[in-house]
Amino acid sequence: MKQYIIIASILFAHFAFAQDVETNTASKIWSLEDCISYAIENNITVKDADLNTSISEVNYNKAKSAKLPNLFGSASQNFSSGTSIDPITSDYVSDQIHSTNLGINSSVTLFQGNQLSNQVKQNQLLIEQNSLLAQEAKNNIVISILETYLQTLYTKEGISIAENNLIASEKEVLRAKSRLDAGTIALSDYTEAQSQAATNKYNVITAKNDYELNIINLKQLLELSPLEDLTIETVDENQDLINPELNKEAIYTNALSYLPEVEASKTNILVNEKELEIAKGGYLPTLALTGSLGSGYTSISDNTFTDQLDVNFNQRLGLSLNIPIFNRNQTKSAVQTAAFNIEKAEIQKQTIEKEVIKKVETAYQNALSSQEQLVAAEVSQDAAEQSYNLAQKKYELGDLSTTDLVISQNTFTNAQQNYLQSKYLNILYHQLLQFYQGNDIKL
Repeated sequence: MKQYIIIASILFAHFAFAQDVETNTASKIWSLEDCISYAIENNITVKDADLNTSISEVNYNKAKSAKLPNLFGSASQNFSSGTSIDPITSDYVSDQIHSTNLGINSSVTLFQGNQLSNQVKQNQLLIEQNSLLAQEAKNNIVISILETYLQTLYTKEGISIAENNLIASEKEVLRAKSRLDAGTIALSDYTEAQSQAATNKYNVITAKNDYELNIINLKQLLELSPLEDLTIETVDENQDLINPELNKEAIYTNALSYLPEVEASKTNILVNEKELEIAKGGYLPTLALTGSLGSGYTSISDNTFTDQLDVNFNQRLGLSLNIPIFNRNQTKSAVQTAAFNIEKAEIQKQTIEKEVIKKVETAYQNALSSQEQLVAAEVSQDAAEQSYNLAQKKYELGDLSTTDLVISQNTFTNAQQNYLQSKYLNILYHQLLQFYQGNDIKL
């Protein structure tokens, strides 16, 4: 009985904990700032870019360590029989020989056409470049979060419009039924009201599905589990949606100086210039300092193992110089390839700058257009709402046909959708322009 009580207590505690976690998850409302900060910390694309930066740091330390001397220890045990050269005494002997060799070897490159120094500088530039590319990856995630977040809010408000239209159309079906029973309208008017209600119900289902699909996209950007609830914060309806006058030239200048992909393309040119210097170093000689300590033991000697190690102890120190004379044009090809890569990097820089200007110019033009569209859409929505309210009153009095009422409702719905679209496009492009200039995104 005691075991059952313990098991029941554990299950109850687990259930209570699960309920608490579920409540906390469900109660959290994600703002745009929450989504952005969470995505930057958890998105796998950003993590991958950060890992590239870490790898470049490892390569930088590896390049610096290449200037240091190496050190290797060696030990070997040999057996030979018959006429051979004793590996320790170098005498010709005809006997079985057991020999032991012990040694330490070291070498350090004194000069290699400045390739080692240039490799260190190149890897340092690669750290800077990968850091900029990591920042670009974060920026791309921020923009994706912004677009998906606003699209989700747009579809969420679309659900309200669709549900309000469904409620109104269902009331119109009831009125049409009463008027049909009273003989004041034809059956076709009643079926048209039913058809409009069915269409509006279909629109509600579609709007809810669009919202859920956008929630799925947002979860993927946030790397959230599909089973986790996600509720986002709505936009403040009292905020001023009309942006101040925009300075086109200032926006371009700030974007080119702020966006990391532009600076990364400039760094890429420097990386390839260092690669050219490294390749040219292949034409120059290589000078290295080598040294070793060693000793050994042979079985043909009467001395003890310890005595032989002392007697046979030797030291070596030397310089080695390698002068490249002809390496099948390998260095020449490397120099030519590096020179071409510099030209490609310069072209890539121009391409990236063009893409940045295009992005900024598109956002700038869309921002101006969306402001004008928002003003027009708001006027159109107000007029369509008044017209629809008047049409409903006429319909209640029997002065308007069902067809005309449906037309008025659809006109009002389209006006609402146009206003909603203009509102969120205006927010999107304004925020993009702010972001391209290095300002924080805030709703």
